[in-house]
This record gives sequence, structure tokens and C-alpha cells, in this order.
Amino acid sequence: MSQNSSSFDIKSSEKAADKEHRRKINYNIGKYNAVVPQGKQQFSDVGLAREKAKNLKWRAIETLDKSLETFEAAITKRGAKVIWAENAEDALQEIKKICELKKCKTIVKSKSMVTEEIHLNHFLEKNNIESVETDLGEYIQQLDNEPPYHIVTPAMHKSKEDVANLFAEKLGTDPLLTPEQLTLVARQVLRDKYMQAEIGITGANFIIADVGAIAVTENEGNARLSCGWPKTHIVIAGIEKVIPSMTDLALFWPLLATYGTGQRITVYNTIVTGPKQENEIDGPEDMYVVLLDNGRTNILANEKQRESLYCIRCGACLNACPVYKNIGGHAYEATYSGPIGSVITPNLKDMGDWKHLSYASSLCGNCTEVCAVKINLHELLLENRHEAVEEGQTVFAEKMGWKMWKQAMLHRGLMNFGNSSIKNWVVNSMLKAWTEHRGKMEFPKKSFNEMWKDKKKK
Repeated sequence: MSQNSSSFDIKSSEKAADKEHRRKINYNIGKYNAVVPQGKQQFSDVGLAREKAKNLKWRAIETLDKSLETFEAAITKRGAKVIWAENAEDALQEIKKICELKKCKTIVKSKSMVTEEIHLNHFLEKNNIESVETDLGEYIQQLDNEPPYHIVTPAMHKSKEDVANLFAEKLGTDPLLTPEQLTLVARQVLRDKYMQAEIGITGANFIIADVGAIAVTENEGNARLSCGWPKTHIVIAGIEKVIPSMTDLALFWPLLATYGTGQRITVYNTIVTGPKQENEIDGPEDMYVVLLDNGRTNILANEKQRESLYCIRCGACLNACPVYKNIGGHAYEATYSGPIGSVITPNLKDMGDWKHLSYASSLCGNCTEVCAVKINLHELLLENRHEAVEEGQTVFAEKMGWKMWKQAMLHRGLMNFGNSSIKNWVVNSMLKAWTEHRGKMEFPKKSFNEMWKDKKKK
């Protein structure tokens, strides 16, 4: 068992037993579940919309090399600089070079999971560069020195009382402030940071191949300020974020909004095509786009797992997953949690160290049912398990256990061997991992097969 697996077992057990944690999560996910049906009403056929979106992502991923080259050529013509980063270290070093060139001391940063993936804030802090999260949820998490809890809702696990106490501790505010008052406090602090920052960093919800642009979706306006206020704008995006055409946003934006937050459309939707042009008075003077691989081409090379690259990071599968709702986002100890994280993390990183995430699933299929682009998530979890076995990532006891099970399944005599007392003793006394958090198992005195034989005799 890997260290990651052991840590996951400990943390997930703690959170599963934390009733207050579960109350907060169920409350917040309940609010999400109440509004998603309203967002879906904008589609005459939501199933067809999801199928079309999946087909568009299929087309983009199958022609990924050409799509990225088309994007690079188009956005470079308007003055942006494209940087190809094979891994996290490459991306971080390129960003460091830009910061040194611009003599940067302060960065404002909008919500971006890919920057969490490369641990950008920690890297900048080590290099004496202040990086300030400007999304309210991310800002709360940064104040508390925690990573995001959820792909879309970073502070989902915190109540308004938790946030008020955090602000009182870190910012010296009144612990009885309302959510509205807390938001105004954060707004005032962050506005000052925008004016100080030399560089603004954003992610990209979509990379638009045909026109050479990035699309950013948000509800607070902080990404627009991060794009437009500082003199330098850096975009960091995974290469899988490509969509073929700008016209595709008419489908993807409403889908992302509905499945991400239950809205018909998010409040701010921005298309950025480059730095400030000669005839423009606003915008950054320089724009850099860092296209990050960091294991994505490993998934691209795997025909069965390739489908996971269609993900638009709406977070719907997290909200639907019974495991996530019990153990929360931090127990996964990975950038991407929930079903989609359990699928892609073992492939982005190391299967041996992270294969346990693929087993953290009931395989109920609810994640597949709610996916905005119809990724067969529960089947990909099974594929991960299969690949782990094929790679030899199993212990001897597990191999022997499955061999014994296979033989029993193939031979009815073995299945019926031993009375219920023997079976009860084997499970309840020998299988400690099974019984540690469960009640005793009681086998019936006769199997169905034995009862059927008795009935036929009678």
C-alpha cells in the first residue's frame, strides 16, 4: 500500500465520521441540486446538447496537434507569446523568467485549477513574489492556507460562521459580520492588490482554435480585472481545453453554467484575443499563454482513457458522487477530486501511487449520468483498475484472493463448501479490513443453490 493510499484511508475515515462536515456539504450541494433543473430548462433537448458537446470535444481532442498550432498561429499574430510547457517545472520556470523580466513583486490571480496543479502560489512565495487569489472562494482558502475543496466551489466545506471567524483571525474584522459585509471587506482588500500588481494570471475555460483566443467564465468579475488591469497577462491552460470554433461557445457556455452552478449563463464571459492593440486604450501591454501538458499526452495516447480529456471542469460529478459527499475534497489529496479526479490523477501522475482513487467509488454511475459532456466516468474508473492490474500494481494477497474467488465462482461445490458458521468466522475474524468499520456479517445457513436443490427434491 502506497503512502498516498494510507493517508487517503485515514483522512476519508475521519471525514466520513464527521457529521458537521457532512451537514455543511449536503446543505451546499442541496442548494446546487435545487437550481440545476432550472438551468436545464433553457435546452429544448438537454441530452442532445450534451451529446453534441461530447462530439465537439471528440473532434478537438482527435485533432489536438493541429488545433493547438492553429490557435498559436492566430494569437501570435496579435502579439501574444505562446509557451509550450511539457511539465509543471517547465511552466514554473517560464513564469519565473517573465516575473524577473517584468521586475514583478505582486501578482493577482483568478481562479484556476491548473495553477493549483503546478502549485504556482507556493513556487511564487519561495521566490519572494506575492500571489493573491482574487476569486472570493479561493481567497478564503488562501487565507486559511488550504487548497480548493471543490473544482467550482473552493470553500464549499465552510459555513458563513467559519468564514467570519477566519476573517476575524486574519484580517481583524468583527466575527459577527454578515456574508454581504465579509464580501465587501474582501473587495476592498483585493481592489488595492489589483492596483499594485505588475502581472495578472488567469486560467482558461476554453482555448478557441479557429480565432486564436481564450475564453474565461466567472461570476465575480475578478478574472476580467486580472486580465485587464496589470500590464502583463499570463494565461496558464491545459492543452485539452481546446474547442474547434468560437461559435461552439454558444453551446459550451450555457452547459458549463448549468452543470457548474445551475445558472442559465454565468455573469461574466470573456474572450481574450491578445494584448492591447495599437488602436486600443485598455488592456495589458504583454500577454503570454502557457500551454501545459503535464501528463495529458499520456492520457491522449491511451485510446480508452482519452475520453477523460473532454472534461470541461463543471464539477457536476463531484456533487453527484456519494463518496465525495461523505469524504469531501481534501481527502483525495489531489488537485482534481471526485470521480473525474479519480479517473485522471492516476494517469497524470503515477498509477502505483494513485490507483487507490479509482477504487474510491461505488460504481453507481451517477457521475456518468450527470456529466455535461457524457464522459463514461464509471467505466473509466473500471479501466483504471484493469490497467493497474495489468501493470502489476497489486499485492500478493490481493492476487491470491481473486484467484480463490475465481475458482469458487467456477465451481459450485466450492461455493457451497463449509457451513454458515465457518463462513461467518472467516469474514468476521480474518478479514479485518472489511469488518473494521462494519457490523458483523451473518451468512444464511444454506445458500440459494442448496435451498433450490431441497425444493426440487420435495
